[in-house]
Amino acid sequence: MPKRKPEDLRSQRWFVPESVPGFAHRSRLKQIGYRREDVTGKPVIGIINTWSEINPCHSHLRERAEFVKRGVWQAGGFPVEIPAMPLTEVYMRPTPMLYRNLLAMEVEELLRSMPIDGVVLMGGCDKTTPGLLMGAISMNIPAIYLPAGPMLRGNWNGKFLGSGTDARKIWTERCAGNITQEEWLGVEDGIARSPGFCMTMGTASTMTALAEALGMTLPGASSIPAADSNHPRMCINCGNRIVEMVWEDLKPSDILTLEAFENAITVDMAIAGSTNAIIHLVALAARRGIKLELELFDRISDRVPVLANIRPSGAYLMEDFYYAGGLRALMGQVGDLLHLDSRTVNGHTLGENLAGSSIINKDVIRPREDALADTGGTVILRGSLAPDGAVIKISAATPRLLQHTGSAIVFRNYDELEARINDPDLPVTEDSVLVLQSAGPLGGPGMPEWGMLPIPKKLLDQGVRDLVRISDARMSGTAYGTCVLHVSPESHVGGPLALVRDGDLVSLDVAGRKLDLLVSEGELAARRSQWKKPAPSFGRGYGALYLERVTQANQGCDFDFLSGTAATAEPEIH
Repeated sequence: MPKRKPEDLRSQRWFVPESVPGFAHRSRLKQIGYRREDVTGKPVIGIINTWSEINPCHSHLRERAEFVKRGVWQAGGFPVEIPAMPLTEVYMRPTPMLYRNLLAMEVEELLRSMPIDGVVLMGGCDKTTPGLLMGAISMNIPAIYLPAGPMLRGNWNGKFLGSGTDARKIWTERCAGNITQEEWLGVEDGIARSPGFCMTMGTASTMTALAEALGMTLPGASSIPAADSNHPRMCINCGNRIVEMVWEDLKPSDILTLEAFENAITVDMAIAGSTNAIIHLVALAARRGIKLELELFDRISDRVPVLANIRPSGAYLMEDFYYAGGLRALMGQVGDLLHLDSRTVNGHTLGENLAGSSIINKDVIRPREDALADTGGTVILRGSLAPDGAVIKISAATPRLLQHTGSAIVFRNYDELEARINDPDLPVTEDSVLVLQSAGPLGGPGMPEWGMLPIPKKLLDQGVRDLVRISDARMSGTAYGTCVLHVSPESHVGGPLALVRDGDLVSLDVAGRKLDLLVSEGELAARRSQWKKPAPSFGRGYGALYLERVTQANQGCDFDFLSGTAATAEPEIH
């Protein structure tokens, strides 16, 4: 039975009163061409759309919004499309991560300041999913997430290509002189063939999968290819369902429990998801007042097998994943590791949603007995170089490098990296450890995806394709290699990473979960006394706010004043 009556709807405070404000709201509604009865006693549904002409991942969402509206009308609601900041991984510099929190703030305030009863959140590109969800969680009105869907497989010379992953591999071979310019242009023409986000298990596909695992999407919605006709039908269903959710008063706070986040971490490990997911899940949980310790990710990783045979950790692409049974099939394989009684946006439990799921292609989605790996794809490291933690994606790393001690070659910032990396005189060997500083939340600024440091050309010419690489940066979910990321505290605030010098020995021991700088305490104390805090990157505007209030990677890189569940008063209508 519905919990709410028409007079309980937020929107009615705007549209019903016989007052000057009520008159203004209704008359302006009529100015658009609608009628008073269109909103009287009906849920007003916001459709937050991150479409723009410069976001290729979302280029179809302007059209898809019409299908959402159709669903809202069918269910007796009143749809209102509202544009929000489009975070595009491709074009935004220095990094869209800098603006994730701005999108979250925009969503929260759009929903609070407008006569909205429930919301459909439309997005998919990497930072869009967490940004939209963070804002909706803080506002805490009924909300459903609508993933944009992955693009179709790339195609070149009869080979399927995966965005990001294969581009990097082919670029490496081009740098080594093994790919011609003509072949490179052929890859450029064929790697992105439709709307949608990256079709590898990068951050985009990871975060939409985790949105489903959290219970914030309709079952099966996260991996429908953008070009598949199931996608617009899913959009209609989202429109239908959000109206029902408003009457039921089913809010993010009813769905996003600690158990829901444990489900998401479990799925993250089973799909060998992007390392970025750790930062985003920590931030999402903090918006609910839930603290996710990094060790929780490690404990869950230890018991979860990798089942998604998807690049960069596997062989296939998201189109294959969907037609192999999609996320429901994968979650069905790890059902004993999930909290199946967790609630989801469709009104059913996760267990009910997984009933009847099955794997269609057992090479794309592996059964438990034929897992790609016995434990999850990501682990947490600590040690003298990372007191507050660091992350490594072992499913995309070189096994022989997972226990390694080598001499550091240090780049103080990305400009120095670009200037020196291919210097023939760089004293680098296959045993070296590349270290990048000034790439964290403050140092980047915005913690850019610089963590997959390039292999020096002199080593490429020798056939070397991987090195241990360490930074306070992030790495694209489509990237690969033995890259230690998210070192906390970052170098910009004087963390131990800031004290590393050329020639220092660095020890990586993944089995022992250790990352250590093998330098005496006395020497480190001397270096620390000489360290000077870098000048800020911004002197005004949003950038200055970001530098003042953003937290470190282990805390989710959210603004410190946005975490938690403190209520903000509903706007008064005068």
